[in-house]
Amino acid sequence: MVSVPHASIALQAALNEVSTEIDRQFDKLLVVPADPRAGLYQAMRHAAIGGGKRLRPLLVFATARLFGVDRNVTARAATALECIHVYSLVHDDLPAMDDDDMRRGKPTVHKAFDEATAVLAGDCLHALAFEILASEATHADPFVRIELTGELARAAGPAGMAGGQMMDLEAEKTSFDLPTVTRLQAMKTGALISCAVEFGAILGRVPPEGRTGLRGYARDVGLAFQIADDILDAEGDEALAGKKLRKDGDAGKETFLTLLGLDRARAQARMLIEQAVSHLHAYGPEADLLRDIARFTLERDR
Repeated sequence: MVSVPHASIALQAALNEVSTEIDRQFDKLLVVPADPRAGLYQAMRHAAIGGGKRLRPLLVFATARLFGVDRNVTARAATALECIHVYSLVHDDLPAMDDDDMRRGKPTVHKAFDEATAVLAGDCLHALAFEILASEATHADPFVRIELTGELARAAGPAGMAGGQMMDLEAEKTSFDLPTVTRLQAMKTGALISCAVEFGAILGRVPPEGRTGLRGYARDVGLAFQIADDILDAEGDEALAGKKLRKDGDAGKETFLTLLGLDRARAQARMLIEQAVSHLHAYGPEADLLRDIARFTLERDR
């Protein structure tokens, strides 16, 4: 069970339900074989099962719910997206990247196993994401599967998360201005958040021209989420976060916090959340979970 202080009752229930479902999906997909690959599967399970906010899967579920999408279909698409997020954490934690010892309150994969196994576990989670999306079990319509696959590939690649991570590595060597930091975080963090909302719309067969409001919502939530992360990195409790904090400051990186200051950063995040909620004006109570997720972005402590 995921316990999240400050979450509404509805949001807490949704977080618990989605977390349980994603763990169930991974448990089913990652059965440990009785052969020399056992350690690889165990490492994948260590990374993927139990822990994390499951924010991206929750956004898939909350958006798909607007359009009455079958929950089993949604669960598979959400799991594919979470595969990409988890693989990125496994690789980001490696000594060649962020060199972290703890993630989600437990040892990182390269610490619990070894570096080679961690690299392979991340590679396999990446591959698993696209295997899930290519399967007819995810969606009967091949055009929906193709669109999901293309969207995830863009969000994960050089124009999205991986490109943002490369910019983040370069940030240790040079000073970035606010527009550059904004672009970095829109790619590194925002791309998968936007992809989650896009997934829900694709599953709901919403045409691209009908997704403008949802895309605006996702963009603003993604940036607000990162500003909140920067504040937590500077002021948060490592025991609650389940990972090492204050890394960006130690590395000398420019962040929203260093560029804006604490008060302006908080005000900017609040403005983004208000803007995100306003993008949902075309929807009624069925979008309340998306509104709750947006507001929770600023209230979380991990």
